[in-house]
Amino acid sequence: MEYKENELDNVEINEGIDNTGYLNIVLFGIDARSNDYEDGAGSDCILIASLNNETKDVRLVSVYRDSYLSADGKYYTKITDYYRQNGAAQTVSLLNKDLDLDISEYVNINFAVVVDVVNAVGGIEMEITSADIKYINQYIDEIINVTGVKSQRLTKPGTYTLDGVQALAYARIRYIGTDIDRTNRQRIVLTKTFEKVKKMNLLKINNLIDEVFPKVQTTLSPNEIIKLAVNITKYNIKDSIGFPYEWADYMPNGIYYLAPKNLEKNVINLHEELFNEVDYQLSDEAKKISDNLIKKTGIK
Repeated sequence: MEYKENELDNVEINEGIDNTGYLNIVLFGIDARSNDYEDGAGSDCILIASLNNETKDVRLVSVYRDSYLSADGKYYTKITDYYRQNGAAQTVSLLNKDLDLDISEYVNINFAVVVDVVNAVGGIEMEITSADIKYINQYIDEIINVTGVKSQRLTKPGTYTLDGVQALAYARIRYIGTDIDRTNRQRIVLTKTFEKVKKMNLLKINNLIDEVFPKVQTTLSPNEIIKLAVNITKYNIKDSIGFPYEWADYMPNGIYYLAPKNLEKNVINLHEELFNEVDYQLSDEAKKISDNLIKKTGIK
């Protein structure tokens, strides 16, 4: 695999933030139209996994790709564009600063990784609606072209065992509802796949790692990955949410952004959800970013 050993050595964490007892990892799903990681590709999936080291509970948080956030409280932009301009390490710093987290690891995956993992577990069962059918096949065709992996179009609504190409296509649909709906589909695909991986024996998990990780970029060391794999049956996904909880449409100069309604309140709710921290008080840096966001957008 592409091990980014020292990439987060200078990651920024707000003063006083220490999520002791938790391992916080962010998964970036890269919108790259090749099997490689293209320069300038955005991250259409930004998914934080917070693992409780004691209880082994896992909570998943999707950060919406259009979220209007900032690394310094001055320059605000969509987080997907920030990733495109600055890369994974600096985007980790932005998430830490805006959300008062101490994310210590990241994983970059592309289309091929999702396809391979879902295929390795034998597919995932999913109900496909008539609305899904309207859009899913154009994504199936594109993914086949990008990955070179064979699959089939879906002709009618129903319950299917989706292969990797079809599952990725389902997760990428963005024309039904909003991006909020798409992130929910992403978390469903991840959760269903994870539950099937948990049922695999260690030999099959090891084979899966050998097949998939050459296509992955990550700051997790091989030893850390093996430790997580050995304990995989102990982990349970407890919650799956989107962030921010409350937002408003913001369109300066005709460009769409998803602006958190009172970022401070959203972060307080997030810390109660992830870490059971009641009456959480934001760091000075996160409070500054939240206050400046209100001044900039007028959205409270």
